[in-house]
Amino acid sequence: MQLDLNLLTALDALLEEGSVAGAAQRLRLSSPAVSRNLGRLRKLTGDDILVRTGRTMTPTPYALAVRDQVGELLRQAHDVLAPSRELDLGGLDRVFTLQCHDALATALAPPLMADVAEHAPGVRLRFLAEAAVDTDELRHGRVDLEIGADVPARPEIRHETVGHDRFAVLVRRDHPYAGGLDLDAYAAQPHVLVSRRGRLTDPVDAILEAHDRRRRVLATVGTIATAAHLIARSDAVLTAPELTWRPLAEAFGLVTLPLPFSLPAPPIICGWHQRHDTDPAHTWLRDQVRAAFAGVLGG
Repeated sequence: MQLDLNLLTALDALLEEGSVAGAAQRLRLSSPAVSRNLGRLRKLTGDDILVRTGRTMTPTPYALAVRDQVGELLRQAHDVLAPSRELDLGGLDRVFTLQCHDALATALAPPLMADVAEHAPGVRLRFLAEAAVDTDELRHGRVDLEIGADVPARPEIRHETVGHDRFAVLVRRDHPYAGGLDLDAYAAQPHVLVSRRGRLTDPVDAILEAHDRRRRVLATVGTIATAAHLIARSDAVLTAPELTWRPLAEAFGLVTLPLPFSLPAPPIICGWHQRHDTDPAHTWLRDQVRAAFAGVLGG
């Protein structure tokens, strides 16, 4: 059926005002235009809707029976087409899924969980490990927020850089070079890498090569906990973002040293699907993640 839903608006006005002239004034239309709508309503419903009784018009039994329903339908349509953007955090019942490297999760989870517990007790957070291969989890709705260092390639994925970290060298507290490393000492140490894909090289190797140096990579591991465990029990060193690694460094008794060369500050980029652009709850989540990282990176 091809229905003109504008007729509901006309019907509601006619039933509320009880006259064509009153409905026309309310709708800011001409009386002939409203009369034409009344004719269409009569044809569509098979009912007179309003009948003349002397100088006034009286609604038919059918019109009286549907009056409340028509008003409710219009209110529902308004709610659909002009939804409220007010967010009731106290009543919000939702699970948010965030996917990121475990170093980012380790730094982000404590402040974010504390904020959520205080302001939105019905919200639950699910942190998923960064995948070893690129996925479409955002597009399929299985992940709400993906956090990493790469700008999303797909145009439907929105993104925002929420801050930058800085690279440092992590060593155990009683490492022979715990007081600092120059370029030669840095290159001479055994190294551990963290790579979700198991890579044995990274941009550091290109920089060392430009300075006619090479390093020896002992191992590559998939998680920061494994890397921290290795560094804490050997003379190996690790080059990693300092601020997001701080909680784990403190837990394993590691110290951070400045790099003997410059590396670009790694960005922290949040990505989400465009379907969530105007979702008040998702907007709130992004605000809290941004604030949590501001605290981590500013500390």
